Amino acid sequence: MNKRMIASINENMEIIITRWEELMKVGQDEKFFHFMPEQLIEKTSNEFANLMTSNIAENDIVDVRQLNEFTEKVVRFGWSIKFVNKAIDNFSKVVFELLEEKGVIDTANVRNYFTIFQNWITPLRENIIEAYALEWERTVSLQKIALQELSASLIPVFEKISVMPLVGTIDTERAKLIMENLLDGVVKQRAEVVLLDITGVPVVDTMVAHHIIQAADAVRLVGSKCMLVGIRPEIAQTIVTLGINLNDFTTTSTLQRGMQEALAMTNRSIVEVE
Repeated sequence: MNKRMIASINENMEIIITRWEELMKVGQDEKFFHFMPEQLIEKTSNEFANLMTSNIAENDIVDVRQLNEFTEKVVRFGWSIKFVNKAIDNFSKVVFELLEEKGVIDTANVRNYFTIFQNWITPLRENIIEAYALEWERTVSLQKIALQELSASLIPVFEKISVMPLVGTIDTERAKLIMENLLDGVVKQRAEVVLLDITGVPVVDTMVAHHIIQAADAVRLVGSKCMLVGIRPEIAQTIVTLGINLNDFTTTSTLQRGMQEALAMTNRSIVEVE
């Protein structure tokens, strides 16, 4: 790559970063440059600039370790693919305009520099987006596994009474896991009453209700009773609006009330001791 271009970029890096930050702050679609501390923005901007210039050398090779570290960070910040593309475009635009100001690029050599920029930016963009996509998929996969482990356990709270707290969106795959853990836990714990706590389920639609009803039917087949607890007012309204039939359930608004009902079903109650 042109040595004069490399020298000019390195000498004016602070100006490039400042102008790039100003361009990135235009628009309200991303929150990073609007709400993050200035110190963090400055640190991330420098890291991005170092990444963008990591292949400005005779060998044009991107530092893979540096690339992976940066993509892991921007995924954690919540940068979208659109925002990453915008960052790359704005950086190359700022550099090109600065090189024009410094006289490195003029009308006589602009076509040559256009080719140089293409050979610099295009493979770099592909490497960054590929690494970003892989990191994002890995993050989503880990989150999905963590959510499944967190929200599909049957917990014994009293003799003959167990609770399964459900957290997050319930899809077909998670419903299958819930069903397996529920039936396995009921048999192992010899539970007579099972409380399905949907306090942590953001939306209950027809599909979610279908999965819950299936789970309750399965529990009844192994000789236990199933209760649905944690029904918030907005969830109750949705269930009524959709015409979902939960007549076969004992339902309560809170886990505490559900526990009282479960104790009554097993001929027990909680009393205060003087």
